Amino acid sequence: MIRTEPIIGVHNVEKSSTWYQKLFGCKSHHGGDKFEILADQDDTVILCLHKWELHNHPTLSNPKITVGNGLILYFRVNNLDEIWENAKRLDAVIEEEPNLNQDSGKREFSIRDLDNYYLIISL
Repeated sequence: MIRTEPIIGVHNVEKSSTWYQKLFGCKSHHGGDKFEILADQDDTVILCLHKWELHNHPTLSNPKITVGNGLILYFRVNNLDEIWENAKRLDAVIEEEPNLNQDSGKREFSIRDLDNYYLIISL
């Protein structure tokens, strides 16, 4: 098995954790103000949050560099409409409303998270 467990640098781990939990209905598997592991209802890790400038990781050392350049956090979900409603309740920055992606044939929408990462949520 090969699976990715992306780690992103964030300014406020606890605030970002709460935001993602409200967006996706996921849960905390770690907690704290330095590092967080978020998992779905089956306990599969979907995303990790790491406070900027800790632990000497070279790609997490400078929050002043434009975050997310070259990165799309792409989430496949089975409850797109529910997550869309959650995103609106969270006042997420909406990049693209729900639509049919002509290339993939899947419904999706795009938003920004609290640290300006670009998220695509798709069926």
